[in-house]
Amino acid sequence: MSLFKRLFGRGADAPRTEEEAHEEEQKVEQSLDKSRKGFFRQVVQLFQTDEPVTEELWEELEEALIQGDVGVETTLYLVNRTKDRCNRHGVKKAHEARDMLKTEMMNVLQEQAERPPVQARPYVILVVGVNGAGKTTLIAKLSQRYKRMGKQVLIAAGDTFRAAASEQLEIWAERAGVPIISRGQGADAGAVVYDSVSRALETGADVLIIDTAGRLHAKFNLMEELKKLRNVIRKRLADAPHEVLLVIDATTGQNGVLQAKTFLKAVDVTDVAITKMDGTGKGGIAFAISQDIERPIRYLGTGEKIDDLALFDPETFVDALFMEK
Repeated sequence: MSLFKRLFGRGADAPRTEEEAHEEEQKVEQSLDKSRKGFFRQVVQLFQTDEPVTEELWEELEEALIQGDVGVETTLYLVNRTKDRCNRHGVKKAHEARDMLKTEMMNVLQEQAERPPVQARPYVILVVGVNGAGKTTLIAKLSQRYKRMGKQVLIAAGDTFRAAASEQLEIWAERAGVPIISRGQGADAGAVVYDSVSRALETGADVLIIDTAGRLHAKFNLMEELKKLRNVIRKRLADAPHEVLLVIDATTGQNGVLQAKTFLKAVDVTDVAITKMDGTGKGGIAFAISQDIERPIRYLGTGEKIDDLALFDPETFVDALFMEK
């Protein structure tokens, strides 16, 4: 990735220093430690020898990728593209094919074009995902990130269905030092969101981050509620939300991909955040998400601390998987 993109990010993100970008790269490397020692160790070992490239090599690669939550379709795509690239470049040895595979992996993650930066104040982010995916923690991390950039941030506790959801978000908001609009369990989520947009406009907030309910992702009523919240936002800001961020728990594997497809049908998801990457040995879900739901991965959760969040960079991600340590 170019230094410009690595430092400046996208969307409402303000410029990062080279030191901050380097720190995030280190966090990504650390968060992928289990994956590197888990499913991907087998992948790396396949390409460490001087043995000739054979059909058996490709079959073993397929098996390893599928076991690592890359998904069947994405695995076949990666393997076939890598084989074609090797043939075009006359690659005969396994260790020479390694760079071919890395290139195709980065291509899968880069295929989703980044959206042009949106200039809006407030910049409204609607955060969606199933309960347990890590939405609450991610919102806190995002708030901390934007606040550190000098942005004025406001949080809306739009999940009024789940018991203690608002209380948990209030605790995280206090830790981040960010104001929150909350009405508690049972309140009308639409009213909370409407009030939050109004407050953001009145106070001149730079960023408004809206939490949403995440119960029973396959149920029609939740999806209708998300559509309702989107329409409520547009009553005050016709071009909002400017970002619909889908949160997926890396530890859920292929089930996370199914969840993503369900949310895509309900709201116009623009970006994806993958949480709990440090808690799984099967980091291949990132490739499946990029290929299957055709939305860019924007953030990677790298740990449990409030500052454990990194902008997703395909080159950093793939290099970290191939690190031999």
